[in-house]
Amino acid sequence: MYAPVSWLRELTDVPADATGADVAATLVRVGLEEEGLHGGDIQGPLVVGRVLTVEPEPQKNGKTINWCTVDVGQHGQMLTEGKPQEIVCGAHNFGPGDLVVVVLPGGVLPGGFEISARKTYGHVSNGMICSAAELGLGEDHSGIIVLGELLGPEAAAGLKPGDDAIELLGLADEVVEVNVTPDRGYCFSMRGIAREYALSSGAAYRDPADPAALPVDAPGEGGYAVHLTDEAPVDGRAGCDRYIARVVRGVDTTATSPQWMQKRLTQVGMRPISLAVDVTNYVMMLLGQPLHAFDLDTLSGSVGTRRARAGEKLTTLDDVERALDPEDLLIVDGADTPLAIAGVMGGATSEVGESTTNVLIEAAHFDQVSVARSARRHRLSTEASRRFERGVDPDVTAAAAQLAVDLLVEHGGGTADPAYTDVDHRPARQPFDFDVTLPTRYVGLDYPREEVLATLRAIGCEVGEGEGNVVSVLPASWRPDLTDGPELVEEVARVRGYDQIPSVLPQPKSAGRGLTHGQRIRRVVATTLAQQGLSEVLSYPFVGAGLFDKLGYASDDPRRAVVTLSNPLSDEAPLMRTSVLDTLLETLRRNVSRGQRDVAVFEMGLVTDGTGGPRTAPVPGVAGRPDDATFEALYAAVPPQPRHVAYAAAGDAERGGPWGPARPVDTGDAVAWALTVGRAVGLDLQVAPAERAPWHPGRCAVITLADGTVVGYAGELHPKVVAALELPARTVAGELDVDVLVAATGTPVDAVALSTYPVAHTDVALVVDEAVTAAQVEEALRAGAGDDLENVLLFDTYRGDQVGEGRKSLAYRLTFRANDRTLTTDEVSALRDRAVAEAASRTGAVQR
Repeated sequence: MYAPVSWLRELTDVPADATGADVAATLVRVGLEEEGLHGGDIQGPLVVGRVLTVEPEPQKNGKTINWCTVDVGQHGQMLTEGKPQEIVCGAHNFGPGDLVVVVLPGGVLPGGFEISARKTYGHVSNGMICSAAELGLGEDHSGIIVLGELLGPEAAAGLKPGDDAIELLGLADEVVEVNVTPDRGYCFSMRGIAREYALSSGAAYRDPADPAALPVDAPGEGGYAVHLTDEAPVDGRAGCDRYIARVVRGVDTTATSPQWMQKRLTQVGMRPISLAVDVTNYVMMLLGQPLHAFDLDTLSGSVGTRRARAGEKLTTLDDVERALDPEDLLIVDGADTPLAIAGVMGGATSEVGESTTNVLIEAAHFDQVSVARSARRHRLSTEASRRFERGVDPDVTAAAAQLAVDLLVEHGGGTADPAYTDVDHRPARQPFDFDVTLPTRYVGLDYPREEVLATLRAIGCEVGEGEGNVVSVLPASWRPDLTDGPELVEEVARVRGYDQIPSVLPQPKSAGRGLTHGQRIRRVVATTLAQQGLSEVLSYPFVGAGLFDKLGYASDDPRRAVVTLSNPLSDEAPLMRTSVLDTLLETLRRNVSRGQRDVAVFEMGLVTDGTGGPRTAPVPGVAGRPDDATFEALYAAVPPQPRHVAYAAAGDAERGGPWGPARPVDTGDAVAWALTVGRAVGLDLQVAPAERAPWHPGRCAVITLADGTVVGYAGELHPKVVAALELPARTVAGELDVDVLVAATGTPVDAVALSTYPVAHTDVALVVDEAVTAAQVEEALRAGAGDDLENVLLFDTYRGDQVGEGRKSLAYRLTFRANDRTLTTDEVSALRDRAVAEAASRTGAVQR
């Protein structure tokens, strides 16, 4: 909302020396957001000029410029010597004889843009012919300002070259731009902005809709017929609860709007169009009540509302034919012909034009939700819809219609019908109880009872005394957002000033317990993977049904049992993921497709287990807190959602350079990251070969606890999966169940004293069948070596003629250390032999 300071001064006592920045700061103190300051920064000479000649000159770049001579009068005698000025202009919406706005050398445009005579396109241009955007009057760069079109022929006829354009266009006035939040719809008007300024500064406020300032005629018998119907109220609320119809006859709609009105409309970012349109826009910007003007002679004896019917269409004022929805509220005439989408935009058939003489003024109050849905449905965000969907004051409707009628009569020469129609079906506003101690208890500052009551009355509430600290509050008609005590607390706090509320850290009554065990484990897991060089990402947990085929899941795979969303964000992804890899792999693909050749990412999140089948949840009422049985039923209806962590990588694990060639990521990296996570949380995870989609059958490992509980899987993805998902070749991935890690580490572990005695190393090479895994051999060695075995490390694998076909040699380094003595060579040899014997017994290993 744009608020000209000069206009604001008519509604409240703004100090004469107050700048736009001062006004903005005053508004910010009561919670309004300053968006910007406009105007007041233009320096002359900025003058009216009359175009004498226009010579188009095509350029080599395909652009055509105009070489013009412009009469700028006697302004700046020393600067122009009273001679016409030669100016280069790229616009084409003007011609000889037009009055334009010219900034001469030495002038400064908004943004500190200084103008000087300069050579361009082979000519010396002595100034610039200005567009609305260049003067800060709007966003239109398409052409320059033609004053005859902007002000109208009558107003422009009184201008002469050399007149000061700064005063003419009101460019010396500062305009404060305010960002209006959805709960402060009344600030979409000068009336609301002035009220907030007066509230913040304590200045006097003059309500432009006050009956004393704007006497409103009483409706009489014989007004224009109005019928309000609503076959399908939105959420039980009628689409229109008040409708005023006023008729002005004999209006000269071709008459030019007064200069002061055009100036103010321009200052607030609107383009003057015609008298009828300008009047309705001016009233809307002043009072916040959107109006609409109909050509009375195009109507069929009455006007009213109804919902649209299936298949109906309406051509709106923007010349677009729109297919209507049964939820759209329409304005219709006596023949049931659609005239407008209520609160959004009028139709072309009843538009006020140059031949219009009799005008019907509509001032109505429409339901916020209905207007908002229609505006979004038709992608029509208009000045009217923005106000209706935030809430328009229903008490200002009659005053707005009266002001529009008065302006049409005054400037259009019309005559208002003595009788008019006011159909008022508004429900009575209901007060509610408010405890005046709430602001002190909620905010933490001392708000005396007198201050609280005074603030409520200052914002327009009617306060009735009650028993004790409880009073009855009836919010103002322009504040539909005030419905309960906490919202009034916010009003009390903002009026005194948010800056008065200190920043105080809350003090707990007792010492906190810190992170839970599960939170600590999750942080350790995430930190460990990040330390391994992986980047944490976050993806939406929604997938499409076709993904499971791409991942190679079998038809009976439990991961195909999914939960389907009834209102998905995207129809292409209506299912909840059953594996974090379902969405993480798409993140990897996107990064690779954007040029990241070497990528390693991980994500920790919930997956949804749908194997239990569909679950039905009760729908509790809103009258009170649900009982325990209802809560239990709600919890039972939620499917299991274990927490997993998944990772995926492609490209090089180690980059090449002078130190050697690059090393691509492989299965070993995927398994090593899982084992590193296990060690970080204090678990010695086991690795064994496995077959599980979407991994390569020969390059997949299952990660388990010592008791065989499956933690997850890691390895290289299947080539078919890689191709289907458009991933780089040899992509590796892994996924671990974090809940299993949390449960496995839940029991405290006793600390073991470190031995200070030296270690003893011994190596052993064992030949086993190809089918025997290294993990099985390691487990056997540990079992046979006893408690003095500190570590087992596989450091070599050999396959060849020396061990025979179908056999392999595994070389291990055994590390022994006793807690109470230094082990002798014979003791170490005996322990080694026991370990080898156990391996031979369990796996058939033969020592080389």
